[in-house]
Amino acid sequence: MNIEKPNTDVSILFEKIRQLIQNSSLQAATYLNHATNHLYWSIGNYILVDLKHEVYSGYGKQILATLSQVLTDNFGKGYSYSALTRMVKIAEIYPQEMFATLSQSLSWSHFIELISINDDTKRLFYQQMCMVESWSVRVLRSKQDEMIYERTAITKQPEGIVLNSLKNVQQEIVPDLVFKNTYILDFLGLSSNYSEKDLENAIVLQLEQFILELGQGFAFLERQKRISIDSTDYYLDLLFYHRKQNRLIAIDLKLGKFKPAYKAQMELYLRYLQKHEQQEHEKTPIGLLLCSEGNTEHIELLLLGEENIKVAQYLTELPAKQWFVDKLHKAIALAKEQNT
Repeated sequence: MNIEKPNTDVSILFEKIRQLIQNSSLQAATYLNHATNHLYWSIGNYILVDLKHEVYSGYGKQILATLSQVLTDNFGKGYSYSALTRMVKIAEIYPQEMFATLSQSLSWSHFIELISINDDTKRLFYQQMCMVESWSVRVLRSKQDEMIYERTAITKQPEGIVLNSLKNVQQEIVPDLVFKNTYILDFLGLSSNYSEKDLENAIVLQLEQFILELGQGFAFLERQKRISIDSTDYYLDLLFYHRKQNRLIAIDLKLGKFKPAYKAQMELYLRYLQKHEQQEHEKTPIGLLLCSEGNTEHIELLLLGEENIKVAQYLTELPAKQWFVDKLHKAIALAKEQNT
């Protein structure tokens, strides 16, 4: 009796089953993550409701220490005293409905990292950017170390505008959340005496690092973009495109402080790009003037109301973190003055 062999490629069958198993494992992991998040939040909430204002008192700490020991004896690791205090703080900061929504995108480790940020606006910034740009916990920590919040242009705006922009970030990422007020270019390895051409050459040689510093979504298009107007040739230092902003980004590099003439020059570049380079589906181009020295008040007064020209300082050496904090406080104070 002849038995016909099945006409099946084992490798194809294996690949189909492998994908099925992986998809199932991913779904199980996602479900487990949501279930674990909900469990930990619920434990923290139970403790809050039960202990109320006593949760941070000496009595409350004693209760948590005893509870931690009992839970560990019965259920193993994961219920240490510090773990319980984190559950309490997360439940305190994030109400149930908000937590349920956020936990669809953020892991418990994200929440642990976020609650270490005491400033509410700053925490909201990192929380929203984690979701929009899919930051891992490692990236979140790295962004905090790099003081991205203090360096992002949005922080110069009045608090109401900042909060509104952050709350609506999943519908629209405003340009001030894309651009920074300070860029760190310490990776360029420039000497103390360098020209604008030296700076441009160094950026092109370290283009990958420069794009990482610019932020997510930037794509390099052209260097020394020739702009011909009335038989006169001008040259834009760097031309980029931003995918989420869906627009061209013109970057001009300057030594020293910002000068009013730079604004007029950039406006010329932007109008040319809008007329000759902008595609039908694209938004209006934005210009970024990178200056080696900062003069925040001068810039704010000259560019008040301008949305398509950004001015930022670049540093070729990494300063102390307090420098960024002081600069942020000055920018906030200036924004308050202008808003009164």
